[in-house]
Amino acid sequence: MTTAWKRLIRFVANDGKIYRGEPIVSDAEYDVGRQILEGKTVKAKVIKGDNIFEDAVVTDEVLEVKKLLGPLTEDDVPIIKCVGLNYMKHIQEGGRTPPPFPSIFYKPRFCVADFGEPVPIPTIAQENQCDYEGELCVVIGKTGKDIKEEDALSYVAGYVSGNDVSARTWQRDPKYAGGVPQWGFSKSFDKYAPLGPQLVSSQVIPNPGTLQLVTRVNGEVRQNTNTDDLLFNVPKIIAFISQSTTLEQGTVIMTGTPSGVAMGMKVPKYLKHDDEVEVEIEQIGTLSNKMNFV
Repeated sequence: MTTAWKRLIRFVANDGKIYRGEPIVSDAEYDVGRQILEGKTVKAKVIKGDNIFEDAVVTDEVLEVKKLLGPLTEDDVPIIKCVGLNYMKHIQEGGRTPPPFPSIFYKPRFCVADFGEPVPIPTIAQENQCDYEGELCVVIGKTGKDIKEEDALSYVAGYVSGNDVSARTWQRDPKYAGGVPQWGFSKSFDKYAPLGPQLVSSQVIPNPGTLQLVTRVNGEVRQNTNTDDLLFNVPKIIAFISQSTTLEQGTVIMTGTPSGVAMGMKVPKYLKHDDEVEVEIEQIGTLSNKMNFV
């Protein structure tokens, strides 16, 4: 679908007010998140309109970004639909068999967190189980149902980097999760889905299947895979989850994580308090959040 903006951010300006804007970039690889992390100046043209997908207008008013937030709020997102076991190498590292259809679980909208916002890790999800999952996320721009695979990308407003924060004990330990993996509760604590640094239009990224994804923990590369390793690509996912099911405008789809998560290591390097996780995706940029063990 066509949007008025090509890249969309949400930010606090010098006047203390929150705005949406189109960042002024130098090229397709301009990384808004990295610019902010390095203390560089970022400016944006203010976007006005109540609905960012339908009536947004990019104005000529230019403001400096004092603080970068996430491009979407929890009020923008009716639900987050997630795909598990969707990168072939990740399936292999977990010793799993590729599923015949996408494995789907949901996160509530209260999981949405901003760029740079500390992710609160509750006491029950801390000890030797807090994990990261860097993911390409799809944002649906128009409501649809029974969407055909060949039409699926026309429903996409854009793409954003995401982190599917997970509590592995609650997900996989039989004493907590029972006999099968329990994805819902283990991944649905408040702020467990940071999104950022910007929402990049499908006009800029016509093919989401060729993007390099890198996840770093305190600067150490943990994940480094191209989205061409996806078992089910974006059109297949959209077609599958919209079968007899309304896919509402604003829905975020987390498409799965590649190999390199802590859980898959011989000696797992689970996240600790104040660890910084960066998820960088080609043409989208770097999302950064620290874990806050509360």
